[in-house]
Amino acid sequence: MLDFIYYPVSFILWCWHKVFGLVFGESTAIAWILGIIFLTFTVRGIMFKPFVNQVRSMKKMQDFAPEMKKLQKKYANDKQRQAQEMQKLQKEHGVNPLGSCLPMLLQIPVFIGLNHVLRAFTMPPPGGGPKTENYFFSQADVHSYVSAKLFGVNLGEAVYNGVGVVSGGAANAGFQWSVLPVALPLMIVASIATHLTARHSVARQNAASATSQTAIMNKLTMYIFPLGVLVFGALFPLGLLFYWLANNGWTLMQQRLVYTKIDKEEAARKAEAAEKRATLGPKPGQKPTAPKVGQKPVQQKKNQPAQTASQKKVTKAGSAHGFAQTTPAQAAAAKAADAAAAKADGATAADKTPAVANGQNGSQENGTGVPGLLKDSTRKSGRKRR
Repeated sequence: MLDFIYYPVSFILWCWHKVFGLVFGESTAIAWILGIIFLTFTVRGIMFKPFVNQVRSMKKMQDFAPEMKKLQKKYANDKQRQAQEMQKLQKEHGVNPLGSCLPMLLQIPVFIGLNHVLRAFTMPPPGGGPKTENYFFSQADVHSYVSAKLFGVNLGEAVYNGVGVVSGGAANAGFQWSVLPVALPLMIVASIATHLTARHSVARQNAASATSQTAIMNKLTMYIFPLGVLVFGALFPLGLLFYWLANNGWTLMQQRLVYTKIDKEEAARKAEAAEKRATLGPKPGQKPTAPKVGQKPVQQKKNQPAQTASQKKVTKAGSAHGFAQTTPAQAAAAKAADAAAAKADGATAADKTPAVANGQNGSQENGTGVPGLLKDSTRKSGRKRR
């Protein structure tokens, strides 16, 4: 019924067994053990990309976990609306919840297929007689597997063969105490490896995103699952225990490499963001250009024409020409002051006010036409020019 699983698994195992059989001999246990281990590495190598996507998806889910908590609190009485809003939030962040489960789901068929293939080496055929084949393995390969023993124990044997779901109808049902001295160390090491893998994964979780369900799952993966491997490992054949060890060893190494790479990417993004803020912000030691406290903004007076660049240019008094230069506004103010002084002294406005030519304050008598030029220095002493 599950031949679509058994045949691919047996083919990969057959290939690696032939490779290591050329080096160590096809009937040796080391050739079969290495074949099982590299079968595990082949499957995990195929699933490497989904694993990276799983890690990135979990990282994103941890980042917006506070927003999910707000939605759960906001729509606590409306589960349908809560599910819709959470799906919308996951879609905005580009997170697929099933993506984090894909690598684990892909390993289950491989585990079932390898368990059945290893058990099938020692299961008698339905019609009786010698076993002639086992999926991709020929009769010679079956004999090679049965002859390969690790400390006198065949790789297809388990401590207990009484459970039909695991044993698959093995010939020797019941306890096999001769297998325990070889299987028990493997069960203990497999349990420790499972704990270390789960512990390393839990250490990466964000404390802000932790919930009561998350705490329960962490305890299950860190303590209950390793204990289950130690107890139920008695039902697995020796070859399957090697698969479990290789699988946990690969997972631990893969986690370290992938997590280190993601940490470097996060550090690079943070450094880039900090560099952008530094370029946009004020330079070190630069004084702020903001107005001082209590300083009033400078406003232009009403009804006052804006001054051009040529009008703003003023020559200081005591220059090389020996006269003061004023702006048009200052000239108008001076003209008004002279007119008022002329009326007060009873003099004529022509004697007291400077001549105006072409809209500028200047003198027509001296012919200079320079703005702001006084007729003569004797004007200050009250004498008329002859």
